[in-house]
Amino acid sequence: MKRVLGRLLSMIPVLLGVMLLIFIMLRVVPGDPVSILLGEHYSQETVERLTRAMNLDKPLFEQFVSYVAGALRGDLGVSYAMKRPVTELILRAFPYTLKLTVLALVFAWGIGLTTGIIAAITKNKAPDRIFMAFSLAGVSMPIFMAALILQYFLAYRLKLVPVTSNGSLVSMILPAIALGWNSAGSVARMTRSSLIDVMMSDYIDTARAKGLTRSAVIFRHALKNSMLPVITMMTLQLSSMLSGAVVTESVFAIPGIGRLATDAIQNRDMPLLQGTILFTTILVMLGNLLADLLYTVLDPRIRKA
Repeated sequence: MKRVLGRLLSMIPVLLGVMLLIFIMLRVVPGDPVSILLGEHYSQETVERLTRAMNLDKPLFEQFVSYVAGALRGDLGVSYAMKRPVTELILRAFPYTLKLTVLALVFAWGIGLTTGIIAAITKNKAPDRIFMAFSLAGVSMPIFMAALILQYFLAYRLKLVPVTSNGSLVSMILPAIALGWNSAGSVARMTRSSLIDVMMSDYIDTARAKGLTRSAVIFRHALKNSMLPVITMMTLQLSSMLSGAVVTESVFAIPGIGRLATDAIQNRDMPLLQGTILFTTILVMLGNLLADLLYTVLDPRIRKA
């Protein structure tokens, strides 16, 4: 419990640092959000009135303090372009991103672990070479290219799934595969490498000498001890999933947080962009906290440290 509380407290300065960095970066980027919102024809009086309404006439420090105070209350401001609370927009878009990310993680971790274990067991044989070839293709191919290829063959040519997503489970399968293929390849290769390395350990030879079956040696001894580096990679993939969701949601027209961030960048909607980045940062940090908790379950030595 103390470990969890310590990690939660350590998240506070990190979040403040991220908020400050985003706040500064968005205000040094060329372009005036007021001019973008008003368009080509506007009066100076209108500019001044809108600048005051958006609190852009205040000093930067005062703007930042006001933003942090609002964030602590759950108020991330109002979107310049959509004229709606940022928190409301994020909460409405989050279920789409959550569904996409969960399906992509299930695909990536399920396929990655399964193929990695099979590849390790059949080292240098046909299944090993086939699975590693597919994993290499997934690791090497950008997400947008995988999305377009899968969209063309599975949706347009074979018509197995919809071309774009409407939020249903079936329409999310193709985006989840496109988003999770890269991570599945990484998990498969890491699982294979780690399991092969553990299988060469002395205690594995001792387990074999005791007369344990091959499956018992692999699943009761080798697999558990080979999972720590794999879990590290799997939890770190959460951030790449969220960043890759920006591309995937754009290709498949999914109204998730990634799509919100893309629209915010195009419209220079600072409150919306700040909110999406801050929300994504919190999700990544919670994923890292979950990884620490899993470490203590898999390795009792960490609990005693």
